[in-house]
Amino acid sequence: MPDAHSTAPTADAFTSTFPLPPLADQAERLIELGVPALTGVDTGELRAYAEKAAADAPAGSLLAVHPDAAPASALAPLLRLADKPGFVVVDMEDADSFAPQGVELPDGPFYLVHGPDRGDHMGNWSPEEALPALTAAGRTPLLLTEGIHWLLQRPEVLERNKCFMTIGSRLRKPNGSFDARTPAIWISNGTGRDGKERKGAPKVGWCWWNNRHTWLGFGSTTGRNG
Repeated sequence: MPDAHSTAPTADAFTSTFPLPPLADQAERLIELGVPALTGVDTGELRAYAEKAAADAPAGSLLAVHPDAAPASALAPLLRLADKPGFVVVDMEDADSFAPQGVELPDGPFYLVHGPDRGDHMGNWSPEEALPALTAAGRTPLLLTEGIHWLLQRPEVLERNKCFMTIGSRLRKPNGSFDARTPAIWISNGTGRDGKERKGAPKVGWCWWNNRHTWLGFGSTTGRNG
């Protein structure tokens, strides 16, 4: 069997089949979910930003709130699949400490993420293998919060056996090295510490930097702007 990891995917391989609603609708969705109340961002400013950004935003742009204002721990419980709310695994209580790595975020509380893609064709790649391939294709990996924002707008992006990692967020240890855990979002099987009641729920967890998983692609974007 050929080594699929020896050839970097081309930019054409990243073709999301989940069109996003207009930015004004995305803003209303965040307001409906209670994101301003949870994070302290101003509802009027969010609406005004979405209206202004829509004038020249590329099609398929995702409205995101900066992780400093809307951390993963605040957003994850807003996720839904059927009637099951999202959650962060118990051994990732430091989820909000996973910061952008190799990713420059625009200033301000709101920004756009262009052309998000789930990276299905990179299933069974490790994060270590995927990162240079994404770079070669002119893309950068999604942050954990960006992946959550995408699912808040389009819950159906998360499908069993077609979930994704968000390796743009990394945790740097006190000695300067990176924690080997890398964030990912998938669907709980309701086993172990997740609890049976969470079977089928959106799950924010982690995988090792050097491990491969057939059911996890790599969320990525063509770029961001404020």
